[in-house]
Amino acid sequence: MLCGGVSMSWSDALTICGLFAVQCIFGLYMMFLDGLLAAGVPSLFIIVVACAASSAVVLPFAFALERKKWPKVWSPMLLLQLVIISLGGVSIYQVFMMLGVERTSPAIASAMPNLGPAFIFVIAACLRFEMFNWKCKYTRAKILGTLVCLSGAMCVSFLKNPTPSVSPKSVPGDEGLSIGKSRKDWILGCFYLLTGVTIFACNTVMQAAALKRFPAPLSVCSITAMMGSIFSAVIQVLMEGKLTAGTSDNIIRIVGEIVLVGGVVIGLCTTFQVSSIGRKGPVLVSMFSPFQTVFSSFISLIFFGQWIGLGCCIGIVLMFVGLYVVLWAKNREDKMFAELTVPSETECDIERPLLH
Repeated sequence: MLCGGVSMSWSDALTICGLFAVQCIFGLYMMFLDGLLAAGVPSLFIIVVACAASSAVVLPFAFALERKKWPKVWSPMLLLQLVIISLGGVSIYQVFMMLGVERTSPAIASAMPNLGPAFIFVIAACLRFEMFNWKCKYTRAKILGTLVCLSGAMCVSFLKNPTPSVSPKSVPGDEGLSIGKSRKDWILGCFYLLTGVTIFACNTVMQAAALKRFPAPLSVCSITAMMGSIFSAVIQVLMEGKLTAGTSDNIIRIVGEIVLVGGVVIGLCTTFQVSSIGRKGPVLVSMFSPFQTVFSSFISLIFFGQWIGLGCCIGIVLMFVGLYVVLWAKNREDKMFAELTVPSETECDIERPLLH
């Protein structure tokens, strides 16, 4: 299959389309979370129910399709990796993201992960999960594409600014205090989101490492989701003294929504993402995260009438250009590895040590 000068198989094309769809679903999920948090449902309770439901949905498929891939002896390193992914990437990451959503907005929460590809590229290159050789033109192309995509994402993100609202009943003396408190919450929320993105970047590379030892993405997702649910329940009990939904109104409906949306839908999306990381590497998969912001912008236009300005349109174009460059570079690298050809002087020697 030939797409815009980038030759790819049908499986690659389906993976790319699937990653686009996953980011659109994640954008809708942010709005769903904002509604639950506004209703007073604790973020930790959402994580507990969603992760448990996700694990229960994925486990039968993991057992049926990947049982032969399960290791006979579970090494301490593999167990440690699964624990870190569960505690960091499932529990702590989502806690920071939800704390950020509470203090900022779903739009900012969708925009902040745009920093992830740059973080992941640096971490993956340092740990040799991503080819990095400055003399290689494909490495330079990946760096350029990542920077272009990141620049476009920031163009889109910076159009969204906090607009602290002041109640008309507020007295003049309280107005400055209210705005000051709102700004402090906004800054704190952005800090939470940035911390969450850093944890997410480390966790994504850790997933790639775990899949090297345990090449069963469905099983990894099911195990880490269940462990993450348990860790989150323990954290809520330690922090609040009990595991609670935070509200006595429509608990059954709230739990049902979390199970359906956060468990089934997001669980399947996360599983697809993890399997893509195992096939294509953490950097390429992370390059699609900025398109969650693009989708959120179009949703805001359609349902809330928030017009997409010229700067936002330029940012979207830059994101697609950057992604295309990365896809082209990754595709060329994959061909070189698959064909085992001797590269010309204009290309790079993939057999040469990355560090001299």
